[in-house]
Amino acid sequence: MTLIARTRARAVETLALDSPHNRNALSAALVGDLADALTDAGKDPGVRAIVLTHTGNTFSAGADLKDPPHPEALVALLRQIVELPKPVVARVTGHVRAGGLGLLAACDIAAASTDATFAFTEVRIGVAPAVISLPLLPRTDPRALARYYLTGERFDAPEAVATGLLTTCDSDVDTALDPILDGLCRSAPDALAETKRLLTARVLEAFDRDADALTALSARLFSSPQAREGMTAFLERRDPAWVV
Repeated sequence: MTLIARTRARAVETLALDSPHNRNALSAALVGDLADALTDAGKDPGVRAIVLTHTGNTFSAGADLKDPPHPEALVALLRQIVELPKPVVARVTGHVRAGGLGLLAACDIAAASTDATFAFTEVRIGVAPAVISLPLLPRTDPRALARYYLTGERFDAPEAVATGLLTTCDSDVDTALDPILDGLCRSAPDALAETKRLLTARVLEAFDRDADALTALSARLFSSPQAREGMTAFLERRDPAWVV
């Protein structure tokens, strides 16, 4: 069974992360299924734009600690979203944590409801937001990112807009997305592809320059003693040993 639900309306393909039992955590299976769905939509001439959304109350809880994807697979997925010749629009009506924020940053446009929450929780389990930095660092405010990377604090949708993580937010996310999706459907496909290429050039430079080093960093940290303690504490619902 695929972990991605697909629907289409007016040339907009909606791909919904559909693994609510683990809050759409980025498992190896989900990352693979999403990559396949994006490939299909990218090749389909009947698709003008792609909406990436979710079932349940969480867009994504980040990496699945029981079945994590290989860092290289996550890098490939993020790059695929950035390189896809069609606009990818994130639609969020729930919570986003850790690796899920990398998906948002890879998308061309990101919208959320005002009750959505966000947090880079990696430091609290003994790792770092390494791979997801590839799309995040070129697209977000450095000062804001430093605060939320280093503290793991939760922040709300208006703050996510202010940092550059989101494009817009609204009490009804679909109200915010209606004019955006209408505009994409009125735009010429080749013009959209070339315009996206202009907009993503700096992000792809980061992938070319830093992907290998950040993949190695992620693998090293996930195998560290602190990460083992942090993940065990998370699964046991207790504070890790380093909390003071």
